[in-house]
Amino acid sequence: MFRPDDILYEDNHLLVVNKHAGDLVQPDPNGESALEDQIKAYLKGRDAKPGDVFLGVVHRIDRPVSGAVLFAKTSKALVRLNEMIRRGEIRKTYWAVTEQAPDPTEGELRHWVLRDGKTNRSRAFDAPRGEAKEARLRYRLLGASTNYSLVEVELLTGRHHQIRAQLAKIGCPIKGDLKYGARRSNPDGGISLHSRSIELLHPVRKEPVGVVAPVPEADNLWAYFRQF
Repeated sequence: MFRPDDILYEDNHLLVVNKHAGDLVQPDPNGESALEDQIKAYLKGRDAKPGDVFLGVVHRIDRPVSGAVLFAKTSKALVRLNEMIRRGEIRKTYWAVTEQAPDPTEGELRHWVLRDGKTNRSRAFDAPRGEAKEARLRYRLLGASTNYSLVEVELLTGRHHQIRAQLAKIGCPIKGDLKYGARRSNPDGGISLHSRSIELLHPVRKEPVGVVAPVPEADNLWAYFRQF
């Protein structure tokens, strides 16, 4: 559930929130409470707004993933941010705790990702196949513990479950991600993938904005990896 201290950045046009693993960004067909509605209700009360609160979802991260999510507080900002997303002008960096270290320790992955709507899962292929879409990311190994590795990922495209599918494809499933080959689940039902930072040129003021999301505090492994 959203808490006011989850807000990492806010001005008249933008809002960045540190999402908890397990929270929905937008409502689903089941009508379950989502971050979007919770933030709207909070802003309405805090700012004593008489009418509806505008809040545009600029990008989504998967339910079991934690970290920074960007919202637009004005329609002008939303239009411009959507165009920036389309042109690849918003830099999104993730931290992933993986069960194996990637080899080589840094590089760029290029696959073709095909989504299966029935299983809500994506498969990564080495070559084009049917309706699969090109998926690209950069990665580098930041550190390691006895059993796990910390990998930094910069998304170059935005495909369904892209990081999860591509890392699994190279033999580095994310800790807790049973859907993509992890050995066991995490106690909270989430996976150890965190939207670490967002960098962009402000859509209205045209100034650089950079936001870093702290990793989950209650997780001892994340606490260990905070040093990197």
